Parts: sequence; structure tokens; C-alpha cells
Amino acid sequence: MSNPSPLLDGITVLNLASVGPAARAARMLADYGARVVVIGPTSRKGAAQIVPAFHTYGAGRGLERMRLDLKSEGGKEAFLALAARADVVIESYRPGVVGRLGIAYEDVRARNESIVYCSTSGYGQDGPASQWAGHDINYLALSGFLACSEPRADGGPPIPGATVADSAGGGMQAVIAILAALVKRGATGEGAYLDVAAAEGVVSLMSLTIDQYLATGEVAGPRETLLTGRYACYDVYACADGGWVSVGAIEPHFFANLCRALGCPQYAAQQMDDAAQDEIRATFAAAFRTKERDAWVEELAPADTCVAPVKTIPEVVQDPHFRARGVFTHAEHDEHGRFEQTAAVLAGGAREGPPHRVMPPEHTDTEAVLRFAGLAPDAIAKLFAEGAVE
Repeated sequence: MSNPSPLLDGITVLNLASVGPAARAARMLADYGARVVVIGPTSRKGAAQIVPAFHTYGAGRGLERMRLDLKSEGGKEAFLALAARADVVIESYRPGVVGRLGIAYEDVRARNESIVYCSTSGYGQDGPASQWAGHDINYLALSGFLACSEPRADGGPPIPGATVADSAGGGMQAVIAILAALVKRGATGEGAYLDVAAAEGVVSLMSLTIDQYLATGEVAGPRETLLTGRYACYDVYACADGGWVSVGAIEPHFFANLCRALGCPQYAAQQMDDAAQDEIRATFAAAFRTKERDAWVEELAPADTCVAPVKTIPEVVQDPHFRARGVFTHAEHDEHGRFEQTAAVLAGGAREGPPHRVMPPEHTDTEAVLRFAGLAPDAIAKLFAEGAVE
């Protein structure tokens, strides 16, 4: 069943960031139907080269864009006029910057008492690390994520293949907080200020292992606990064709099913026996090397064994399950033509729609956005003439 209209239809979001957790949050809110306006600087000379590619390959889907010189009086006033009619503001400046620009929560709240104002950062708005510069890998490092992962050949922690901190630690936490604040506002009319730190979001993702340590003193390093590979029932194994399968047979009945399928039912009663793990793991490894990956998956995945293939990105985009679920959609670009991209993750909602039209980096919707803010045509023209907007 699809929703008759987008869940966030009628909600307007102003986003002052082009990358990082704030950009992830803005993309998710837009996917759920919010009107999201990305506000960038009037000069792109210092912008990182990743930004145009970031927008080309899907992050700009459903977003409007405008450029404001927030250091000019006209640009600041234009932003505050927009904020007066918006529902949500998201920013990711280093702590203290929005105050110096005159666009902090207090400044916006003076124009719009019901505003939901979300500050996203790596380490939060206060505390000893609040002024540190950082990116995804830094937040994962500080929060224990890297130390719990299987080390590289040189003994160092691995570099994850996904922006876990920006997306799940920061972006998703920002969306959850924003939606909760909007629900409260709907009941009370009150706005809210939200301080979302990506590193703290990763601590939340690590709660199973951190809470275990706090309660028992057990450190969840690689191969030290259940979820970091201590037992053969939770590991990855190579197959005859060089492919890999993941095994997550935590529950005893799933583990017993796996043991029977691999021809070693005698190990079913030794799932958590530390003394038997090397033997069980070696037996599993030898068994998996007798068939190709997909043959094992075809046999084991439907048999309640908690087995799934380790797929490459080219395989993921052709995966029949994801295809059946509509996980991918289309976009169109004047230079790159028509191509696919990941669709919105809409729980219970319709994903089908016309292809997203990817606009060139120089495109803006500034005039239309300023009209939404209630500015008269001559006032808009004056801002363009002054260079306060582009």
C-alpha cells in the first residue's frame, strides 16, 4: 500500500550545509516530501571538488538551491525572512559561527518561535573536542567503532567502506530528532533547538559493546566478543570460487541447522565452547571451500541458517531482492544522460516517480525561494544587484 501524499508534505527545511551529516539529513527529509532549500555561499571558488559529484550522483535529489552572502546585511536579512516562514533550519558550521553571523537559534526564534533548529557537528556544540575539525573516519575512531573491527594486515584498524558516522551517526540522528521536535510542535506549538553530534551517534551505534564493557569489563575488540568474531557462528568464510559468505547463526537452533547442513552436527552443542572454536571454524572453512558462493547461498539461505553472500557493489545493484523491492530509481542529467541511483528509503511509502532531474552545479532556485519568503520583486532585484544573492 502506498501513501496518498508524501509524509512531510508542507514542511519547509532550510539547510546550510552541502556535505556531511546535515546533507544526509536534508536528503532524507526531502525523500519524505519536505521542501528542502540548500543555502550555499555566493562564491564557489573554495568549494571542495566532491560537492558537484555529490549532487550529481543523487544527494541533491528533490532539493532546491540558492546562494546567499550571509556576511552581508541583505543576505542575512533574506535568510531570516526565509526562516520566518520555514519549519526547520539545519546548520553544520563550527560551533559559534552562526552566532557571529547573526543567524543562530536565538536570532531565528525571534522571527519564528515555532522553528525547529538543528545544529549538526562532529563532536557537539560544547565540550573539549567541540572545536576539532573532522570527518567520518575521525568520528568512528573516537567512538570505538574502528577499534572493534578486524585489523588490516599491518595491524591497524580498517577504513570502512561506508560513511557510517555521517549517515547513521549524524544524518539519521538529526532526522529522528527533527521529526520528534515536529511532533511535539504539532501538539504544543513550541519549537526546539537540537544539538546533534555525529560522534555521539556512533557511540549509540556501539551501545551493545559499550554497555557490555560498562557492565562486565569485557572489551569488545576483534575476536573478543560474539559480535566481533569470537565464535565460529558469527564470521565470514571463503568459498570455492573466491567469493565469501557471511554467517550470523547466533540462535542455537540456527547454529544447529548450519552444522547439520555442513555435515558436522556434532558441533551443535559446542557453539559457545571457547576451546572448540578453532576446530569448528576450521571445519566450517573447509566445508565452505567445497562449493561456490552462490551454490552455498542457494542451499543455506532458505534453510534458517542465517547465511548471506558478501556482495560487491556491481552485484548489489543487480541483486534480485533489491530489484524486487524497488531500491533503485532513475535520474537524468544533461551531460551524463539517464542513469540509476539509490531510491528513497520510504517505509511503507511509494518509491515510484518520474526520474530525478539532476541540475548543473551553477543552477539555483534563488528567485523562487525569495518569493516564498515574501520578498517583493524590487527587493529581490536589489539583492541580486548587491551580490547578496545569486
